Amino acid sequence: MSTATTPHTGARRGINLALATWVSAINFWAWNMIGPLSTTYAGDLSLSSSAASMLVATPILVGALGRIVVGSLTDRFGGRALFIAISLISIVPVLAVGAAGSAGSYPMLLVCGFFLGIAGTIFAVGIPFANNWYEPSRRGFATGVFGMGMVGTALSAFFTPRFVGWFGLFPTHVIIAVALAVTAGLCLVLMHDSPTFMPNTDRVMPKLKAAAKLRVTWEMSFLYAIVFGGFVAFSNYLPTYIKTIYHFSAVDAGARTAGFALAAVLARPVGGALADRIAPKYVVLCSFGGTALMALIAMLQPPPDVWSAATFIALAVFLGIGTGGVFAWVARRSPAKSVGSITGIVSAAGGLGGYFPPLVMGSTYDSAENDYSVGLILLVVTALIAFAYTALRLHAHEPQPKEATP
Repeated sequence: MSTATTPHTGARRGINLALATWVSAINFWAWNMIGPLSTTYAGDLSLSSSAASMLVATPILVGALGRIVVGSLTDRFGGRALFIAISLISIVPVLAVGAAGSAGSYPMLLVCGFFLGIAGTIFAVGIPFANNWYEPSRRGFATGVFGMGMVGTALSAFFTPRFVGWFGLFPTHVIIAVALAVTAGLCLVLMHDSPTFMPNTDRVMPKLKAAAKLRVTWEMSFLYAIVFGGFVAFSNYLPTYIKTIYHFSAVDAGARTAGFALAAVLARPVGGALADRIAPKYVVLCSFGGTALMALIAMLQPPPDVWSAATFIALAVFLGIGTGGVFAWVARRSPAKSVGSITGIVSAAGGLGGYFPPLVMGSTYDSAENDYSVGLILLVVTALIAFAYTALRLHAHEPQPKEATP
């Protein structure tokens, strides 16, 4: 399949990549509507640490598992159709979460938060969409740029608490619902699938089974569960962590969480670009080593604001370059017809990697000592295991990928 670049094609693919990144950002914002308000909900509804953690984690779980199916549907229907569909469908749970929060109902927040996870499936659409527009030597760059759509978590962390203060809880959710509708309209008018896109009309389950037979699927799932899972977990739970450990307000905690998310977002395309120039293996090794070191330092509870900020921003950078490096590796090692299915499984693993840490942090929090050391040491150990596995078991250069059969 040819991806030769003409000036016309170059402009079109740049527009489509930019638009895909925007769609991702708005849907990530919608997906992360609960996290920045978790401390507010916890106070207003008198929630325990575990109950608040469950509220934060529920959209992550659905966003993760839904990516498995969405990735395969992208192989069949193309990224444009899925971008439009997910943006429109996500409007309903966004408004429902706003209504449940306004009513002060924890059970309804959990139920509506479950469906809010639909917005988080958007990531499984963008990776194959970007891959189709770019030649193999540029796919690390393309997936890295698309990954900057994670900035939606930073936007949500920074603006959502402020919007609630300025406009009220439900009107804030209406604003995001309108943004989703406008985004779907832009996709309808401006977005196109790559001319090289060839629909895979095989049934979804056989495609997923075929992808599951590939070694690359599970190796990359393991790595991505740590780097992207770490990003998602901290982006959602950091407001609670900062307020608990450092006693900042919800708005101030959100601003600092936005800084964390923004650092990871900016680092992601750097990781992808580096992986285009050197073997992705070495980018990923750097990520795991740095993540373990920064999590170890975070256990010491460095004082605010300079030292704690430096620690968590550095952690975000290492996680960010890891997400870019892993998906550059996915793009390089995946058979062309299976990219969407593999992406769905790998990105689902990343989401699942973000589901459990908030629950662990909430359940292992030592209220007597005001300490999250158990959760952080588990991150250190996990990152070191991944470092060792990558160093000893994975090759820097792989043969050309071959398709798996159902």
